[in-house]
Amino acid sequence: MKKITLIICTICCAVLAASAQKIKLQSGDIKTLKGTTEFNVKYIYENITVGKLTEQAYIEKKVSEYNKDQQGRGDSWKKSWIADRPARYEPKFEELMNKRLSAQGIRLSENSNSKYTLVFKTIFIEPGFNVGVWRENASINAIIDIVETANPSNIIATITLDKAPGKVFGGYDYDTGLRIQEAYAKAGKELAEFLIDEGLKK
Repeated sequence: MKKITLIICTICCAVLAASAQKIKLQSGDIKTLKGTTEFNVKYIYENITVGKLTEQAYIEKKVSEYNKDQQGRGDSWKKSWIADRPARYEPKFEELMNKRLSAQGIRLSENSNSKYTLVFKTIFIEPGFNVGVWRENASINAIIDIVETANPSNIIATITLDKAPGKVFGGYDYDTGLRIQEAYAKAGKELAEFLIDEGLKK
């Protein structure tokens, strides 16, 4: 019995490790940014894959499904899908980034006049689902470039972020936007900690 329990625990740990969020510095050196007190931030949503579909195909599918269920529901959903970016995802990302960076005397803010800009490009979204008895967390993948604001072609560092999970404590995340929002929150928290560890620490 003990052997079976041990095997199950080992398998569970392996699955969790395989699905864990990963952040990796692909190029550049974060240490060259030491002493920076403010970063501008820019968001890019282009050529995104949603689940196994292109974003356009995913939107068309959901609009059709929802409109069949209730006329106009799909069109409202589409507006929310886009509107949630500036209304929910970006503020939550910045909130969690700043919560960690503030201890280092650093602030991230959109449209700031700082020397460097953090370009957050979302490349994958898993919306997840929650039907009560069965659920799947949302997650996002992104490529982050830190560039010189006045000369964006000068890329100081490139970072990849995979499988930032989005879930709400207690499992009350029936709203897709809420699940994705929490994935951006997790991305902000972990990215800030990564930058601090890689060279922004005082």
